[in-house]
Amino acid sequence: MSIEEDPAPGARNRDGQRTEASAPGAGTESKDPSLVMEVVQQLLAEGMDLFGRLASEDGAVDDFGFDPDLVDGALLPLLRPLYEKYFRVEAEGLEHVPDDGGALVVANHSGTLPVDALMLQVALREKHPARRAVRMLAADLAFDFPVLRDLTRKLGHVRACPENALRLLSDGELVGVMPEGYKGLGKPYEERYRLQRFGRGGFAAVALRTGRPIVPCSIVGAEEIYPMIGESRTLARLLNLPYFPITPTFPLLGVLGLVPLPTKWTLRFEPPVHTDMFPPEAADDPLVVEKLAGEVKDTIQHRLSETVRHRGSVFR
Repeated sequence: MSIEEDPAPGARNRDGQRTEASAPGAGTESKDPSLVMEVVQQLLAEGMDLFGRLASEDGAVDDFGFDPDLVDGALLPLLRPLYEKYFRVEAEGLEHVPDDGGALVVANHSGTLPVDALMLQVALREKHPARRAVRMLAADLAFDFPVLRDLTRKLGHVRACPENALRLLSDGELVGVMPEGYKGLGKPYEERYRLQRFGRGGFAAVALRTGRPIVPCSIVGAEEIYPMIGESRTLARLLNLPYFPITPTFPLLGVLGLVPLPTKWTLRFEPPVHTDMFPPEAADDPLVVEKLAGEVKDTIQHRLSETVRHRGSVFR
């Protein structure tokens, strides 16, 4: 007795009855290859267009290269998910930042990579009632590499020096500065939320020369995105970098180690410190400059300590 092949094989239920066999892929949407290719081509075209605009001087509103249309139309939309969804930034005290005219926003610096400067820029452009564009004073390293240099200039950042700061403030621009520089950005995790030296107080001298107010700003959350547990001075020298960070995930995980941890951020702007009551020559008095810079630093350190003391989890 032979067993004949079932002409319509299919699954059987518990009673031995056949059920309808499902065709491969049934119940799932088939992807149209032409549609996928169209999306890929569109993304590539937009990427090439963005790259071309970065290298072009078209759209620049000054000789620093600032392109507000590109920032609002292409760059800020890329940063917005980081600000709103990933770091869930809360910006407090925005009313202390003037709606117009020159002012100097002075903030702490941390996080191994300068993500805090970008989040500060998003906060002031997207959350401030007057949608102010902050012109960050950037380190020389940001202008040493072609693509990074173009991106930095288009974002409105300028090389950090007194002459550029004086010019922007005199023109009524909102200027951002992080006086700790690399010492704040690359400090060890164990020193988190302890301010490093504020340079020589150059920001205070600039504010005094122009009579513009100083707005202290504290940033909590950036310290933990790349916890720096060590550094390689050898690699730093070879790559001509101020430091080469070692974190729990980098360089161990390679490129994946560059993904920041999703910490919860708080930006707090304090009432402005007015400088227009000082005579212009006060900028040449080291004692006045040092006292003013110290006052701003103490304000930021106090707010940092208070915010860290009262926050809950680093991640919520």
